[in-house]
Amino acid sequence: MLRYAARKPQPTYLRTRAGINRGYASTDGGVAERDVVIVGGGPAGLALASALANSKLVQKNIKITLVEAGDLQKVREWHMPPGTYSNRVSSITNSSRVFLEGIGAWQHVEQERTCPVQDMQVWDGVSDARITFSASELPMHSTPEISRLTENLNLQRGLLRHIGQFPEVQLLHKVKVQNIVRDDCEGNAWPLVHLSDGTVIRARLLVGADGFNSPVRTYAGIQSYGWAYDTHGIVATLFHAPRLPMLGSNTVAYQRFLPTGPIAFLPLSETASTLVWSTKPHLASALKTADPAILTAMINAAFRLPAISLRYLHDRQAQGSGVPRSAFSSLAAADTGIPPADVEMVPPLVNAIQPGTVASFPLRFSHAEAYVGEGSGARTVLVGDAAHTIHPLAGQGLNLGIADAEALTKCIEDALVAGGDVGSYTSLLPYARGRYFENHKMLSACDKLHKLYSTTASPIVWARSVGLEVLNELDTIKAALMMSAGSERAKPPGQVGWELAAKGVEAFARNVDNVRELGSSAKTLVDAGVRQLLQRR
Repeated sequence: MLRYAARKPQPTYLRTRAGINRGYASTDGGVAERDVVIVGGGPAGLALASALANSKLVQKNIKITLVEAGDLQKVREWHMPPGTYSNRVSSITNSSRVFLEGIGAWQHVEQERTCPVQDMQVWDGVSDARITFSASELPMHSTPEISRLTENLNLQRGLLRHIGQFPEVQLLHKVKVQNIVRDDCEGNAWPLVHLSDGTVIRARLLVGADGFNSPVRTYAGIQSYGWAYDTHGIVATLFHAPRLPMLGSNTVAYQRFLPTGPIAFLPLSETASTLVWSTKPHLASALKTADPAILTAMINAAFRLPAISLRYLHDRQAQGSGVPRSAFSSLAAADTGIPPADVEMVPPLVNAIQPGTVASFPLRFSHAEAYVGEGSGARTVLVGDAAHTIHPLAGQGLNLGIADAEALTKCIEDALVAGGDVGSYTSLLPYARGRYFENHKMLSACDKLHKLYSTTASPIVWARSVGLEVLNELDTIKAALMMSAGSERAKPPGQVGWELAAKGVEAFARNVDNVRELGSSAKTLVDAGVRQLLQRR
């Protein structure tokens, strides 16, 4: 039963098309009871609220509240002038997009602000060993794209528009979680969430979608492990000339692994792309504060010049000596005449940067030791960045959060079908079992890739270059990698391409035989170097 107290000023709620989402909570000691309380209005929290709202089973049985410290109305009304873009962009995998379509949210995302990625060019900045990915390599692909890029705010706005169709979902915004305590009333040990406006909510299930510094994770007593990378990420919106007609549309993503960190060039439109550059903190600071013309030149150089030349330029810039223009004479050619044969191997030349879009942020690896709280922290569960943070080199952070939302929604639906308590540990255990290992595999793979490509030791450069070039010849293995990264919607467990994987392994074995003649001594040296590298934190 909901208990009401004397009326006081009510908290601010998000206005939707259906009008004001009326609150159930009262102040002055009154406590509202909600079945699911989601803390955090980022992509993961909104995706979970959207999926739950769309479920007929959930609509009939449970009440949902989402709490967000920021102003969701600003997100809902977000817009930008034509031809300009926000600097926080994510790659939405086909798997994530199919889920969003299934719950009815994707149709509210402005499609004109999305761009397909049909091909990828990834190469080693030291050896130039290269691997290419293409949507055409996906078996029985239902869509001719690897993923789709869009601004985070475009996705969040679409999710809010979808949630707005369900007035039953209570959205509390511009309020912070002050503290969370355990309520032992009647022995149910529900979390009591105290908000900054005086609202108190008793949650049958409390979901932490509240980011790396998660108050929900702290209340649950769940520890996390990880480390800060010695790199910062730089983002910016880039402008360039359209691709040459013979090269087709701007639907190719480029990524070069430099010793200082990977740099990625991701398409947004025919004449705009987004930058995600992971580099050392002092270089990130120098690049962020550099004159836009200098930053433009450095971005173009990062995709074209040898690593030794880039190191020289970085040293000059870090010392405040300026960047010699002669180093970029090869880049100054006009886009006229017959293009070089390898023009498709690098992105278009950047000619301008959208003002106000250059920003940087620290990168880190973290993974919670558990996703479900126990004991005094019972009736809690973590999703998204509250559970894990990942290096952005594979663009999987947002997709892992969406996959969490999908899995938790199914877990809650299954509990309702079985007549169970959606907040009990037993009901939530399938979610933890299903997601923890999958997330850990992706986090670990990205972490190892970051470490592997951050060294210039000759044996390791040789090993990774040979491996990359061999892998580039194995279409089936590349297809399997794209499928595992969400480029193809996964089939039910037990049907995820075993035949494909078997053929790929056979082909891989045949190619490995061709390089064995390089000698066991080199292999021993490489093995020792790789072991030492991957043991680093």
